[in-house]
Amino acid sequence: MFSIGDFARLGRVSVRMLRHYDAIGLLRPDHVDEFSGYRYYRVAALARLNRLVALKDLGFTLAQVASILDERIDVSELHGMLRLRRAELAAAVAADTARLAGIEARLSMIEEEGRMSTDEIVVRQVPAVRVAELTAVAESYAAPDIGPVVGPLFDELYHRIEAEGLRPTGPGIAHYEPFGERVRVHASCPVAGAEPRSAAPGALAVVDLPAVEAATMVHHGSMTEADAVVQKIARWIEAAGRTGTGYAREVYLETSEDESTWVTEFQEPLADQD
Repeated sequence: MFSIGDFARLGRVSVRMLRHYDAIGLLRPDHVDEFSGYRYYRVAALARLNRLVALKDLGFTLAQVASILDERIDVSELHGMLRLRRAELAAAVAADTARLAGIEARLSMIEEEGRMSTDEIVVRQVPAVRVAELTAVAESYAAPDIGPVVGPLFDELYHRIEAEGLRPTGPGIAHYEPFGERVRVHASCPVAGAEPRSAAPGALAVVDLPAVEAATMVHHGSMTEADAVVQKIARWIEAAGRTGTGYAREVYLETSEDESTWVTEFQEPLADQD
């Protein structure tokens, strides 16, 4: 048998933690000297210790760990838990990364207040276009609400377009409209040879996006910087004495796995002048 110090070294844990696990009944020593009170462990106890530490690091409480250990969890089940926890942690890292990028973009906007150039804004006539589209509802215009909706929506859109034998004729277009306090998101793609058709929620529709006069700006880079572009256009609209309609569009001119290389045209349709 091994002393508590040696067992802690072999198990890569602290003596303090072993004493705690003993106190709460999670991992009892195999022998306690009745005179000195020293704890001793057999090497077989490492199997329970390894499972205990793995479950704790997966995020389970010690009470949950005790329950799981008592059910004699096997290695395959531990691997399943690990895969699930890995996916959860990866999603959390992605969310935190996106949140930090959003904070950096917001700070950039704050730093540019009062000197944000609108020279890149171009007013142009956007022609009507027939598109196939899918729609969904996001809780708000905030990036953490829009991103998880629009990305999968476009993936499904292109899958449906291919399944129905439609022919894309242009880049993807996201357009948005108010939906109470939420946002209706449209993922669209210009198509040829399709007749207009309405669709129930979740089904593929074919509609004509109307021609509009729009204040536009072409942005090179990540969509994490989209808010700054939208606010530049808003500043131009107010300075020009115009009014937006609230039905924003984004045309994804160039996309790739590396979002920093994207080219996106932002379009803010303008209301008719009096």
